[in-house]
Amino acid sequence: MKLELRPGVRLVQQLAPQLIQSLKMLQMPVLQLEQTLRHELATNPLLEEVEEPELEQENPEEPPEPEIASTPEEKSDGEGDKIDWDTYLAEDDEGYKVREPREQEDEHFEGTAATSDNLYDHLLEQLSFLKLSEEEQLIGEYIIGNIGPEGYLSISVAEMAAELHIEEAKIDAVLKLIQRFDPIGVGSRDLRESLLTQLREKGQEGTLAWRIVDEHIKELEKKSMLQISKTMSVPFEKVQKAMETIKGLSPTPTYGRFTASAPPVVPDLIVEHFGDEFLVFHNDRNVPRLRINAGYKDLIKRGNTTAKDTKDYVRQKLEQARWLLNAINQRRSTMIRVMEAIVEEQKEFFDKGPAFLKPLIMEDIARKVDMNVATISRVSSGKYVQTPLGVYEIKYFFNSGIQGDDGEEIAKRSVKQRIEEIIKVENAERPLSDQDIFRRLNDEGIKLARRTVTKYREELRIKPARFRKRVG
Repeated sequence: MKLELRPGVRLVQQLAPQLIQSLKMLQMPVLQLEQTLRHELATNPLLEEVEEPELEQENPEEPPEPEIASTPEEKSDGEGDKIDWDTYLAEDDEGYKVREPREQEDEHFEGTAATSDNLYDHLLEQLSFLKLSEEEQLIGEYIIGNIGPEGYLSISVAEMAAELHIEEAKIDAVLKLIQRFDPIGVGSRDLRESLLTQLREKGQEGTLAWRIVDEHIKELEKKSMLQISKTMSVPFEKVQKAMETIKGLSPTPTYGRFTASAPPVVPDLIVEHFGDEFLVFHNDRNVPRLRINAGYKDLIKRGNTTAKDTKDYVRQKLEQARWLLNAINQRRSTMIRVMEAIVEEQKEFFDKGPAFLKPLIMEDIARKVDMNVATISRVSSGKYVQTPLGVYEIKYFFNSGIQGDDGEEIAKRSVKQRIEEIIKVENAERPLSDQDIFRRLNDEGIKLARRTVTKYREELRIKPARFRKRVG
């Protein structure tokens, strides 16, 4: 074999450290952000905490002026240090911006230390171990952001493909990888897919247990093992053994996992009603306000009186501090812009209540604020907003629509809420079947297929009519 070296050009796409830091900050809920900043404060001597917000600033959106005035440039120390330190230092923010104080009582949120012991972080950590392309990483993060607490995927592959403008096959390939993460079956779309994934990992593909789940999952609740034995023309003893295998599987991907009492929800954003407007604020009352330590600035600017190694170390830490402060500022402004756009699109919800939630997809907001859909996904995943109507996950405001009689689209979440309301007031002795609910919704002008009613009921974790029946 003859090896040849050939010249060639190859483009390699790499993210700048500043961008990576900004993306990480954007993904963090406020409790994790607080923990991260306190860690940085403890490990970077160039950062110090501002005890009191600087209220004398007229415009909190403008960064404060540097505290240290320029001094005449000193002579070189003979080691090639020709940096204009005055210019270099004048470029940094003294700290990240704080919102203006409001003439209202302070919000009180019971908080605990941020923890990574949750499903979302657990899956992201496993995703980071894979050698994925930038596109596959984006798909993976988006899928994980749409996995519910029980481990099921809350959005279809087709909907993700439409929002990300990526082929369904590529999304399906990444989804199959995630379904093999711990816990096995996470990201499944239904019970059948979850059980089949668990069986595949146990080497049970093609076995009788596999066939029962694959072909008779809907009949497991209402048919006995004897009936399944007759239907499949398989000896009862073999069906009994296969059912023991199936009973040993997890009923939901996260069953028995991540069920410890979660830390209280602390909203990242606050929406308040002022007159005819809704204003969005960043909830940073418990987050440390940081700035560059002025004492270290003096150390760098002494020129020939400071050792080169010392200045190099301080310069490195200064650069890290500047990146951090810029990332915090960018996180805040991005989240506020996205939430303001959501409020504008969902004005009726904030004015009249949850029944008036409109269909809205992330692409609509991405277009409105001129950002990438992945950025909107990072803002909405695992973060909450306090509104006059209660605390909601930001992701709550995104949902697809169903065509109504009048041509108007109705939010899928509103339809689910209506199904829940219909079942709540049903006669417990004669509960409504999915067909009854289907007819009632159609009478109300909500046109959808009967199988869709069943799907939404199952997503609401509401049992079929025969299991809701109460006698006497």
